[in-house]
Amino acid sequence: MNYVMGVDIGTQSTKALLVDGQGTIIAQHSQGYRVDTPKVRWAEQWPQVWLEAVEACVAQCMAKSGVAAGQVKALCISSLYGGSGIAVDAQMTPLHPCLIWMDRRAGEQVAWVREHLDQERLFEVTGNSVDSYYGFTKMLWLKQHQPQVWADTRYLLPPNSYINWCLTGELAVDHSSAGNIGGVYDVKARGWSAEMLDALGIPQAMMPERLVYSGDVVGGLLESWATRLGLQAGTPILAGGVDAAMATLAAGVTQPGNHVAMIGTSMCWGYLNQHVDAHHGLVSMPHVYNGHRDLYIFGGAITAGASVSWFREQFCQAEEQQAQATGQDSLVLLEQSATQVPAGSEGLLFLPYLMGERSPVWDDRASGSFVGLNLYHSRIHLYRAVLEGVSFALRHNIEAGTQGAHSLDPRLIVVGGASHSDLWMQIIADVTRYPVYTIVQEVEAALGAALLAAHTVGLVSDDEMDKGWVQLELRAQPKRENVMTYDRAFVEYLKLYPALKPIMHSLQTN
Repeated sequence: MNYVMGVDIGTQSTKALLVDGQGTIIAQHSQGYRVDTPKVRWAEQWPQVWLEAVEACVAQCMAKSGVAAGQVKALCISSLYGGSGIAVDAQMTPLHPCLIWMDRRAGEQVAWVREHLDQERLFEVTGNSVDSYYGFTKMLWLKQHQPQVWADTRYLLPPNSYINWCLTGELAVDHSSAGNIGGVYDVKARGWSAEMLDALGIPQAMMPERLVYSGDVVGGLLESWATRLGLQAGTPILAGGVDAAMATLAAGVTQPGNHVAMIGTSMCWGYLNQHVDAHHGLVSMPHVYNGHRDLYIFGGAITAGASVSWFREQFCQAEEQQAQATGQDSLVLLEQSATQVPAGSEGLLFLPYLMGERSPVWDDRASGSFVGLNLYHSRIHLYRAVLEGVSFALRHNIEAGTQGAHSLDPRLIVVGGASHSDLWMQIIADVTRYPVYTIVQEVEAALGAALLAAHTVGLVSDDEMDKGWVQLELRAQPKRENVMTYDRAFVEYLKLYPALKPIMHSLQTN
């Protein structure tokens, strides 16, 4: 029997899966860590944290499984969007923490780009817009604020590219990660844009010359790492790609019109298309499968599950204590209470902009808010409003995305931690008007990485790729009475940001 390994480096944890050619999970292991937030709106991580987690997770999978090293035919790594990328010197030593997707420090650089570059040309070349979410603005921040780091930088590497180099000694960047940087990648030519790099003042030499598709083999596993991981030297290491696209692949998304919402720390809703219009306010990159043809186009909220975690940590000590005493999950306790609150949280709305916001708002100075509070409302009303606010952000992105999609499937697939919540799945169905399906297997990006690896080494055919490995189950159908309530609330939700924007910005500068 032959096997493959899929790994996903996430924002808060890394997970590895060992699977066979039919997608059966033989072993899995995860390791958690934290994001460093040294200042307001900053979010960074050192790559050593990711490398250690990859080593631990892969080695544990092999130890648990008892599978012989030679039976593992390939390894593929999915990773979080690495923003600026990892600045490394000529010896490939990291010089600075990676400014990850959540980081919003590059506001001044966004203003500079808007003033000095032809934005229409930027849209046309890259298929993306300008915001501090994008890696190219974070690169400009490093250039301005860390001049010595910039002077010593040889390459700026996405997380999976850096880990792949560690494992193989071979340097390459996959097209999905390159495209997600925005600003420096020509989406039509599928290559670095010398025109945009020159206009931005970013040396093209900092972009690794070798660009490959996610299913391509970067190199063979080095002997030194083979021993540490429990794998065979020379095992093919695939390029991998961005986690949101990989999770979308895991959900069986291989054809234009398929669409998936990945709701973890952040929310990414995306679909496949072969053309992109940056004016719709979404992010685009080559897909991790058939990337020469298909684009993964997505929008999302920066703080989705993070909004829930923030609320629980700050305001739900009672549920936390009850959970510790009873062995239950505090989120389960909160959900049980929130089901008693009617749709619409009795006139309460939440804007989930706790780290600025991505699409279609694109405002790194946007901030979160509860609107409609009165003495009647309880913490549970607020909790339900948080779930509803993230769901409204999802609908906001879907409505922006449907302007550019020819047509979307009549169902919405939801993956990620949010899929564990029956209440949240029902809210999403009611808010978006889509029947909501989730993946039975409860693993997403890592399984997509494993599926891609299995395809590359011939364990899965093209036809099998179209079907995928996962089983989908219907979790929620829209309820007519709730749909009507949420339609009215969504109209008011859309008015909130424009009305509050001047106050949000004023508070940010005080």
